[in-house]
Amino acid sequence: MAVENGIWIMRGVAPDDPRRIRSWRELIRWIDRVGFLPLFQNEIEGFSVEEYTCGWDWWSGDPERDPWEWRRLVARSGQVAYGKFFDKKAGFISKAWFPHFANWRRDGYDFDSRWDEGLASLRQKRVMDQFAPGDELYSFELKRLAGFGRQGEKNFEGTVTDLQMEGYLLIRDFRRRLNRRGQPYGWPISVYTTPERLWGYEYVASAYSVEPGRSGAMICRQVRQNFPAATEKGLHKVLGYQQEGAEI
Repeated sequence: MAVENGIWIMRGVAPDDPRRIRSWRELIRWIDRVGFLPLFQNEIEGFSVEEYTCGWDWWSGDPERDPWEWRRLVARSGQVAYGKFFDKKAGFISKAWFPHFANWRRDGYDFDSRWDEGLASLRQKRVMDQFAPGDELYSFELKRLAGFGRQGEKNFEGTVTDLQMEGYLLIRDFRRRLNRRGQPYGWPISVYTTPERLWGYEYVASAYSVEPGRSGAMICRQVRQNFPAATEKGLHKVLGYQQEGAEI
Protein backbone atom coordinates (compact mmCIF):
# COMPACT_ATOMS: atom_id res chain seq x y z
CA MET A 1 0.00 0.00 0.00
CA ALA A 2 1.36 3.39 -1.00
CA VAL A 3 0.22 6.99 -1.25
CA GLU A 4 0.57 8.67 -4.64
CA ASN A 5 -0.67 12.25 -5.06
CA GLY A 6 -2.71 11.87 -1.90
CA ILE A 7 -4.41 8.67 -3.11
CA TRP A 8 -4.05 5.24 -1.52
CA ILE A 9 -2.72 2.76 -4.08
CA MET A 10 -2.95 -1.01 -3.47
CA ARG A 11 -0.29 -3.22 -5.06
CA GLY A 12 -2.39 -6.20 -6.03
CA VAL A 13 -2.93 -8.59 -8.93
CA ALA A 14 -5.32 -8.66 -11.88
CA PRO A 15 -8.71 -10.38 -11.44
CA ASP A 16 -7.69 -13.22 -13.74
CA ASP A 17 -4.24 -13.77 -12.22
CA PRO A 18 -3.99 -17.44 -11.17
CA ARG A 19 -2.12 -16.38 -8.02
CA ARG A 20 -5.05 -14.27 -6.83
CA ILE A 21 -6.56 -15.15 -3.42
CA ARG A 22 -10.32 -15.13 -3.94
CA SER A 23 -11.86 -15.73 -0.51
CA TRP A 24 -11.11 -15.61 3.21
CA ARG A 25 -11.22 -19.42 3.37
CA GLU A 26 -8.61 -19.60 0.62
CA LEU A 27 -6.56 -17.07 2.56
CA ILE A 28 -6.61 -19.33 5.65
CA ARG A 29 -5.37 -22.26 3.54
CA TRP A 30 -2.50 -20.14 2.23
CA ILE A 31 -1.56 -18.92 5.72
CA ASP A 32 -1.52 -22.54 6.89
CA ARG A 33 0.89 -23.34 4.05
CA VAL A 34 3.31 -20.43 4.40
CA GLY A 35 3.05 -19.93 8.18
CA PHE A 36 3.42 -16.13 8.31
CA LEU A 37 1.77 -13.40 6.22
CA PRO A 38 1.54 -9.63 6.82
CA LEU A 39 -1.60 -7.86 5.66
CA PHE A 40 0.07 -5.09 3.65
CA GLN A 41 3.03 -4.81 1.30
CA ASN A 42 6.37 -4.43 3.06
CA GLU A 43 10.12 -4.71 2.50
CA ILE A 44 9.87 -8.36 1.39
CA GLU A 45 8.47 -8.71 -2.12
CA GLY A 46 5.35 -10.87 -2.25
CA PHE A 47 5.12 -11.25 1.52
CA SER A 48 1.61 -9.85 2.05
CA VAL A 49 -2.08 -10.40 1.47
CA GLU A 50 -2.16 -7.15 -0.49
CA GLU A 51 0.10 -8.44 -3.27
CA TYR A 52 -2.13 -11.44 -4.00
CA THR A 53 -5.53 -9.71 -4.04
CA CYS A 54 -7.23 -7.21 -6.35
CA GLY A 55 -6.61 -3.62 -5.33
CA TRP A 56 -10.15 -2.45 -6.06
CA ASP A 57 -11.67 -5.18 -3.88
CA TRP A 58 -10.27 -3.53 -0.75
CA TRP A 59 -12.73 -1.52 1.38
CA SER A 60 -15.63 -2.48 -0.86
CA GLY A 61 -17.49 -3.77 2.22
CA ASP A 62 -18.31 -7.05 0.50
CA PRO A 63 -17.16 -9.91 2.77
CA GLU A 64 -17.00 -12.23 -0.23
CA ARG A 65 -14.22 -10.25 -1.90
CA ASP A 66 -12.93 -7.50 0.42
CA PRO A 67 -9.63 -8.48 2.14
CA TRP A 68 -10.27 -5.81 4.78
CA GLU A 69 -13.41 -7.73 5.73
CA TRP A 70 -11.56 -11.04 5.47
CA ARG A 71 -9.28 -10.09 8.34
CA ARG A 72 -12.34 -10.00 10.60
CA LEU A 73 -13.62 -13.35 9.35
CA VAL A 74 -10.21 -15.00 9.61
CA ALA A 75 -9.63 -13.68 13.13
CA ARG A 76 -13.11 -14.79 14.18
CA SER A 77 -12.53 -18.31 12.82
CA GLY A 78 -9.83 -18.99 15.41
CA GLN A 79 -7.96 -21.12 12.88
CA VAL A 80 -5.02 -18.71 12.64
CA ALA A 81 -3.74 -15.81 14.76
CA TYR A 82 -4.27 -12.20 13.72
CA GLY A 83 -2.57 -9.19 15.25
CA LYS A 84 0.21 -6.63 14.94
CA PHE A 85 3.05 -9.13 14.68
CA PHE A 86 5.20 -7.68 11.88
CA ASP A 87 7.13 -4.48 12.58
CA LYS A 88 4.12 -3.34 14.65
CA LYS A 89 1.85 -3.89 11.65
CA ALA A 90 -0.98 -6.36 11.16
CA GLY A 91 -0.75 -9.86 9.78
CA PHE A 92 -1.44 -13.55 10.29
CA ILE A 93 0.36 -16.52 11.82
CA SER A 94 -0.71 -20.14 11.36
CA LYS A 95 -1.65 -22.21 14.38
CA ALA A 96 1.16 -24.66 13.57
CA TRP A 97 3.83 -21.94 13.76
CA PHE A 98 2.47 -19.85 16.62
CA PRO A 99 4.24 -21.79 19.43
CA HIS A 100 7.63 -20.99 17.87
CA PHE A 101 6.60 -17.37 17.38
CA ALA A 102 5.57 -17.13 21.04
CA ASN A 103 8.73 -18.85 22.24
CA TRP A 104 10.95 -16.53 20.21
CA ARG A 105 9.21 -13.23 20.86
CA ARG A 106 8.62 -13.99 24.55
CA ASP A 107 12.22 -15.17 24.89
CA GLY A 108 10.84 -18.18 26.76
CA TYR A 109 8.98 -16.12 29.40
CA ASP A 110 5.33 -16.38 30.32
CA PHE A 111 4.10 -12.87 31.06
CA ASP A 112 4.12 -13.31 34.85
CA SER A 113 7.74 -14.47 34.71
CA ARG A 114 8.63 -11.53 32.48
CA TRP A 115 7.08 -9.18 35.02
CA ASP A 116 8.85 -10.86 37.95
CA GLU A 117 12.18 -10.44 36.15
CA GLY A 118 11.55 -6.72 35.63
CA LEU A 119 11.28 -7.11 31.84
CA ALA A 120 7.71 -5.83 31.45
CA SER A 121 6.34 -2.34 32.02
CA LEU A 122 3.64 -1.43 34.53
CA ARG A 123 1.40 -0.45 31.64
CA GLN A 124 1.78 -3.93 30.15
CA LYS A 125 1.06 -5.50 33.53
CA ARG A 126 -2.14 -3.50 33.92
CA VAL A 127 -3.31 -4.66 30.50
CA MET A 128 -2.42 -8.34 31.00
CA ASP A 129 -4.03 -8.42 34.46
CA GLN A 130 -7.41 -7.93 32.80
CA PHE A 131 -7.07 -11.28 31.06
CA ALA A 132 -6.52 -13.36 34.18
CA PRO A 133 -9.98 -14.98 33.81
CA GLY A 134 -9.27 -15.66 30.13
CA ASP A 135 -11.62 -12.98 28.87
CA GLU A 136 -12.10 -11.50 25.44
CA LEU A 137 -12.34 -7.72 25.75
CA TYR A 138 -13.34 -4.89 23.45
CA SER A 139 -10.49 -2.41 23.06
CA PHE A 140 -12.51 0.32 24.82
CA GLU A 141 -13.27 -2.03 27.73
CA LEU A 142 -9.63 -3.05 28.06
CA LYS A 143 -8.52 0.57 27.96
CA ARG A 144 -10.89 1.52 30.75
CA LEU A 145 -10.26 -1.53 32.95
CA ALA A 146 -6.49 -1.15 32.67
CA GLY A 147 -6.61 2.48 33.78
CA PHE A 148 -5.78 4.25 30.54
CA GLY A 149 -7.44 7.47 29.51
CA ARG A 150 -7.40 11.20 29.97
CA GLN A 151 -6.68 11.05 33.71
CA GLY A 152 -4.80 7.74 33.72
CA GLU A 153 -2.06 5.91 31.88
CA LYS A 154 -1.03 7.01 28.39
CA ASN A 155 -0.16 5.17 25.17
CA PHE A 156 -2.75 2.41 25.26
CA GLU A 157 -2.36 1.61 21.55
CA GLY A 158 1.41 1.39 21.81
CA THR A 159 1.16 -0.87 24.85
CA VAL A 160 -1.23 -3.39 23.28
CA THR A 161 0.81 -3.32 20.07
CA ASP A 162 3.98 -4.20 21.99
CA LEU A 163 2.14 -7.06 23.73
CA GLN A 164 1.07 -8.41 20.33
CA MET A 165 4.62 -8.13 19.03
CA GLU A 166 5.80 -10.10 22.06
CA GLY A 167 3.22 -12.84 21.48
CA TYR A 168 1.07 -12.21 24.57
CA LEU A 169 -2.03 -10.73 22.91
CA LEU A 170 -3.88 -11.11 19.62
CA ILE A 171 -7.00 -9.72 17.98
CA ARG A 172 -9.78 -12.28 18.27
CA ASP A 173 -12.51 -10.42 16.37
CA PHE A 174 -13.96 -7.09 15.31
CA ARG A 175 -17.41 -6.49 16.83
CA ARG A 176 -19.83 -3.59 17.04
CA ARG A 177 -20.84 -2.20 20.40
CA LEU A 178 -24.25 -3.08 21.82
CA ASN A 179 -26.70 -0.51 23.17
CA ARG A 180 -28.89 -1.01 26.23
CA ARG A 181 -31.40 -2.97 24.16
CA GLY A 182 -28.69 -5.33 22.91
CA GLN A 183 -28.67 -3.85 19.41
CA PRO A 184 -25.33 -3.34 17.59
CA TYR A 185 -24.27 0.14 16.57
CA GLY A 186 -21.23 1.97 15.21
CA TRP A 187 -18.12 0.58 13.55
CA PRO A 188 -16.66 -2.84 14.44
CA ILE A 189 -14.06 -2.55 17.21
CA SER A 190 -11.05 -4.75 17.96
CA VAL A 191 -11.61 -7.51 20.49
CA TYR A 192 -8.42 -8.67 22.26
CA THR A 193 -7.59 -11.95 23.93
CA THR A 194 -4.58 -14.10 24.75
CA PRO A 195 -3.29 -16.95 22.59
CA GLU A 196 -3.77 -19.20 25.62
CA ARG A 197 -7.46 -18.31 25.68
CA LEU A 198 -7.72 -19.25 22.00
CA TRP A 199 -5.64 -22.44 21.84
CA GLY A 200 -4.81 -23.43 25.43
CA TYR A 201 -1.66 -22.94 27.49
CA GLU A 202 -0.09 -26.31 26.74
CA TYR A 203 -0.29 -25.76 23.00
CA VAL A 204 1.00 -22.18 23.03
CA ALA A 205 3.91 -23.16 25.30
CA SER A 206 4.71 -26.35 23.39
CA ALA A 207 7.91 -24.89 21.87
CA TYR A 208 9.32 -23.59 25.17
CA SER A 209 11.83 -26.45 25.23
CA VAL A 210 13.48 -24.93 22.13
CA GLU A 211 16.09 -22.21 22.58
CA PRO A 212 14.23 -18.97 21.63
CA GLY A 213 16.86 -17.87 19.12
CA ARG A 214 16.51 -21.22 17.42
CA SER A 215 12.76 -20.65 17.04
CA GLY A 216 13.54 -17.25 15.51
CA ALA A 217 15.94 -18.80 13.03
CA MET A 218 13.36 -21.44 12.08
CA ILE A 219 10.81 -18.71 11.41
CA CYS A 220 13.22 -16.79 9.21
CA ARG A 221 13.98 -19.94 7.21
CA GLN A 222 10.27 -20.63 6.79
CA VAL A 223 9.66 -17.14 5.41
CA ARG A 224 12.69 -17.29 3.12
CA GLN A 225 11.66 -20.72 1.83
CA ASN A 226 8.23 -19.44 0.79
CA PHE A 227 9.31 -15.94 -0.25
CA PRO A 228 12.75 -16.28 -1.88
CA ALA A 229 13.00 -12.52 -2.50
CA ALA A 230 13.50 -12.01 1.26
CA THR A 231 16.83 -10.41 2.06
CA GLU A 232 18.50 -10.42 5.45
CA LYS A 233 17.72 -6.70 5.76
CA GLY A 234 14.07 -7.30 4.90
CA LEU A 235 13.77 -10.19 7.35
CA HIS A 236 15.24 -8.06 10.12
CA LYS A 237 12.92 -5.18 9.32
CA VAL A 238 9.65 -7.12 8.98
CA LEU A 239 10.25 -9.90 11.50
CA GLY A 240 12.53 -8.06 13.90
CA TYR A 241 15.04 -10.90 13.95
CA GLN A 242 18.27 -9.41 15.29
CA GLN A 243 20.12 -12.23 17.06
CA GLU A 244 23.79 -12.14 16.10
CA GLY A 245 25.56 -15.25 14.93
CA ALA A 246 22.42 -17.34 14.36
CA GLU A 247 21.89 -19.11 11.06
CA ILE A 248 19.11 -17.73 8.90
